[in-house]
Amino acid sequence: MEGQRADLRKKILIVDDNEDSRDLVAKVLKQFGYQIVQAVDGEEALVKVLSEKPDLILMDRSLPKMDGLEVARRLKGDEATKKIPIVALTAHAMRGDREKALAAGCEGYIPKPINVRTLAEQIRPYLEGQSGSIPSGEKG
Repeated sequence: MEGQRADLRKKILIVDDNEDSRDLVAKVLKQFGYQIVQAVDGEEALVKVLSEKPDLILMDRSLPKMDGLEVARRLKGDEATKKIPIVALTAHAMRGDREKALAAGCEGYIPKPINVRTLAEQIRPYLEGQSGSIPSGEKG
């Protein structure tokens, strides 16, 4: 209920090549006490996951060097990183895009533009280990 503190300073990796989008998500989530780490492309995301060990990854689909779905597949295929929840945070909102993200290993899907009022509630279940239980409508 009280959203001004995050449980034990959870760390979230935001992977997005669009600086404005990345900064907006970071600003919103910092207000809730989350530690924020950022990556601008798929290759940097793989490096940051290993070095920062985030509790959650918010992954754009369209990234330079390696797209977000390939990054998700690689992370889910690695014993060291497969348990980190990944939520696709993407403007790809066409029919079938959510299913593609889930098939690649993402636990959730949040379409852009994000709702700054509900984003923290949308990601909370993934940080609490309840991923996979949210229906396609993404409850917050």
